[in-house]
Amino acid sequence: MLALIGRRVLIAIPTLFLVSLFVFALQRALPGDPFLVIAGEERDPEVIARLRAIYRMDDPVVVQFFAWLGQVMQGDFGRSLRTGEPVLGLILQKLPVTLQLAIASILVAIAIGIPAGVLAARRKDTVVDYSTSALALSGLSIPNFWLGIMLILVVSVELQWLPASGYEPFFKSPWGAIERLIMPAFVLGSGLAAFLMRHTRSAMLEVLRSDYVRTARAKGLDEDAVVHRHALRNALVPIITLTTILFGELLAGAVLTEQVFTIPGFGKLIIDAVFNRDYGVVQGVVLCTAIGFILMNLLADVLYILVNPRLRAQ
Repeated sequence: MLALIGRRVLIAIPTLFLVSLFVFALQRALPGDPFLVIAGEERDPEVIARLRAIYRMDDPVVVQFFAWLGQVMQGDFGRSLRTGEPVLGLILQKLPVTLQLAIASILVAIAIGIPAGVLAARRKDTVVDYSTSALALSGLSIPNFWLGIMLILVVSVELQWLPASGYEPFFKSPWGAIERLIMPAFVLGSGLAAFLMRHTRSAMLEVLRSDYVRTARAKGLDEDAVVHRHALRNALVPIITLTTILFGELLAGAVLTEQVFTIPGFGKLIIDAVFNRDYGVVQGVVLCTAIGFILMNLLADVLYILVNPRLRAQ
């Protein structure tokens, strides 16, 4: 296990370097000068020159990149060009918001997608199978922003069951946080559940056709025991892969959903940073997102070993 983690960490180092280089280069290739906005309406050349000197924008791009990379390795992500706040502080401020939404959404997706996929595999080519497949297709087809607006109109405006928008920290007010998470988590989770359902169904159908499952049935084992104890456990490997990837995408920021429900997470932060040419914030958010994806892949590898005894033996 430790050897596996060590190999993944060694692979992560060049990956993060390439990600940071790619994002840094794209940022500098964008048209427009952020200091023209910061300098105000008068756009005094002396003020612009002073700002460029402070943020070392007059240095060659290669020098800027390695200077920024050196700061990052020391835990300093720089400062926001727009507000002057430390980028790391902004990230740490928004990360709990996105984490709270991502965890709630992935729990909704797992609660809906995996049982539906198992049920569809067990009832292959029946009304149940066709119905779950139709629901999955609906979940993939309905845009998140439209579903979010419809939920706000019906649940919040007409029925007045839940707050229409906003964010509440879970540890500050658990019930208030749950009330504000139900709709956005369902909007995101229902779409992810469709992916999980289709992959769970395919994985279960493949496992249910295997020899050891036929042997277990021939021994007279109960069908529920065959499905849940033998088949589902071996079908979890591709499901774990998909779940960790989907969770990594949620960490990147569910931009439209956060905008619809006015959730101040990574999505709003990255949109504001891109429109304001706030280089440091964009680079910091993307780098943290890449780290999140790498950690999710590492978690998937560890879960493979815990779930599948054959991998533990290897």
